[in-house]
Amino acid sequence: MATSRTKFIGTVCAIGAAVCYGTNPLGALNLYAEGMNTPSVLFYRFGLAWVIVAAVMGVKALRGSEGLRLDRREFRTLSALGVLFILSSLTLYLSFHLMPAGVASTILFTYPVMTAAIMATFFRERVTLGTVGAIVLSLLGVLLLYWGDGDGSTLHLGGVVLVLVSALTYALYIVVVDKSPLHMSSFKINFYVLFYCAAGMALFALLSGQPLQLPPTPRAWLWVGWLAVVPAIMALVMMVYAAKYLGSTPTAILGALEPTTAVVIGVLVFGEPFTGRLLLGIVLILAAVTIVVLGKGRRAA
Repeated sequence: MATSRTKFIGTVCAIGAAVCYGTNPLGALNLYAEGMNTPSVLFYRFGLAWVIVAAVMGVKALRGSEGLRLDRREFRTLSALGVLFILSSLTLYLSFHLMPAGVASTILFTYPVMTAAIMATFFRERVTLGTVGAIVLSLLGVLLLYWGDGDGSTLHLGGVVLVLVSALTYALYIVVVDKSPLHMSSFKINFYVLFYCAAGMALFALLSGQPLQLPPTPRAWLWVGWLAVVPAIMALVMMVYAAKYLGSTPTAILGALEPTTAVVIGVLVFGEPFTGRLLLGIVLILAAVTIVVLGKGRRAA
């Protein structure tokens, strides 16, 4: 039974994980300013994160607690997860070129609503009035974000489409993890997923004619390290403890701090615009996600 101390630790970890995830724009936009292209940013982010996870897995293998072998079904599942995570990350980071990163991160947070819709459509999960209301609220929120502040200007349509694709592929990633018979630690899953992502970014760079660029300055290497450690490794570790000590429902609700962090960084650090209509759009999306998460929590109780 959870004590007040473990709940406190879980709460701190949930807040920390959400804030860490929300710092993606901080590293990405600074590396773009250093002249690095998108596949290079993601290649070094995933590559360095993979090295760190590989070191952890090496220690576990030496201790005999977990090996790296896979059967065919696990290989197919992890391959699918790798492709989905590549698509989700690439489309999100490409969208940062076309629209404010804080707004992009907020639209990305529609993925819990998309997950609920996928589960209801393909796995016959019961559709509740709350789920329908959440879908409507999230759509209204995206529309408000798209139309800006009512002066006739809109967000870049291509950027919005990229973020929605990112949210959809991440929702599919969650569904595959949930429905697949993977019996392994999150470190082992991420060992293979991060490897796929680094290799996928190298392939994308080759096919798109955007050669991989070494980080040009020590400052750029610092931001690469930031992306690999803070929104990847640290967030992953803290999320595990949050789910263990606090529970999945409150952890998911506190996940609303992720887009909030991205918006604050965008406005304060990069001078991105923030208007009343954008604020309302953000509130509608966060409300939709909260409805979905609370509904799942009540059904699980």
